[in-house]
Amino acid sequence: MKIRKITCAGLRGATPEGGWSNELRPEDCVHTLIAVHTDTGHIGLGSVFTNDRLVQAALDVLQPLTDGECALEPERVSEKLHQHMFWLGRGGSITHAISGIDIALWDLLGQVTGQPVSRLLGGRYLERVQPYASLLMDEPSKMKESLSKVKDQGFRAFKIGWGPFGRKDSKTDEAIVSAARDAVGGDCHLMVDAGGSDAYWARGYKWALQTAEMLKNYDVVWFEEALSPDALEDFVRLREHSPVPISGGEVLTRRQSFLPWLSQRAFDIIQPDVTKVGGLSEERRIAWMAQDFGVEFVPHGWNTAVGLAADLHLASAIPNTRFVEYLTGSPFIDEIVEQPWRLDADGFLAIPDSPGLGLKLNLDAVQKYTGSLEWLNR
Repeated sequence: MKIRKITCAGLRGATPEGGWSNELRPEDCVHTLIAVHTDTGHIGLGSVFTNDRLVQAALDVLQPLTDGECALEPERVSEKLHQHMFWLGRGGSITHAISGIDIALWDLLGQVTGQPVSRLLGGRYLERVQPYASLLMDEPSKMKESLSKVKDQGFRAFKIGWGPFGRKDSKTDEAIVSAARDAVGGDCHLMVDAGGSDAYWARGYKWALQTAEMLKNYDVVWFEEALSPDALEDFVRLREHSPVPISGGEVLTRRQSFLPWLSQRAFDIIQPDVTKVGGLSEERRIAWMAQDFGVEFVPHGWNTAVGLAADLHLASAIPNTRFVEYLTGSPFIDEIVEQPWRLDADGFLAIPDSPGLGLKLNLDAVQKYTGSLEWLNR
């Protein structure tokens, strides 16, 4: 089975707010779907956390390396692309695009072998995993209302992030977290994401440590992106002294970028994003490496239904994975699949067990948000 062509389509019209200082509009494109077409007529699906124009440009650059390649060897093909892109774009949009290709190749391998991707990644340690609902922060009364609605949907783990947190004063920060804990109750998991990768993040080590001490009072599971994503030495100090676990890593790409953070014990929890980091092949290596350093692996998943499916399969294949991220209220997760995601009575998601990623697209919704189905034509 050979790669015949690779196409992409950006998702627009319902892009959720990101909490960024330069806020997203519904018509902005930050998530792009990829289709790897083969000479046998099979199509694999991938997802990329990058604007579609950047993805298309990357696909054009990669085309001489992908045309005619074996579509059933995701790790070898993806590593070939990484190796040959050393001088042209190691990291950034090139690596993001390779991520989508890699996910799609694993989907193809699963389709052809009749196996779920999780089994091909090494085996299914889990048959279900707990998703945490990912929501933007808001002023306390609105935060409480938003969380209560999501809890009514069956979620039992919640992450609140970005918004005004760390951008006004410590009283506001604590009021938001206090309202969130009241809303979800003492029997649910609560995580806090400062969003330190936002443009011109101004908070430093002392603020992060003081905030971590406050979060301890609210039984917060982890404190995410408390510092600028380049502040390695400060993260090392923060993790050592913080009374709550410290997490991060969503902006890093490729396994080589994670090694200094793991070897220097900068994180208690590492959070690579499968749609940016290099795909399932690369993220699996990072998860294994994290295990060797005694660091917990939790995939970052602020993306699409395809990204969520990839996260579920990887969570199943990596022992002791407790959570996956679920971006609540996004049509790019909830609407573009034929069978919507369903929480069980305990607030868990089942790991798909059908071949490949186990996804069937809702073509009407896909056409609505991409503008066309031409990119899916065989």
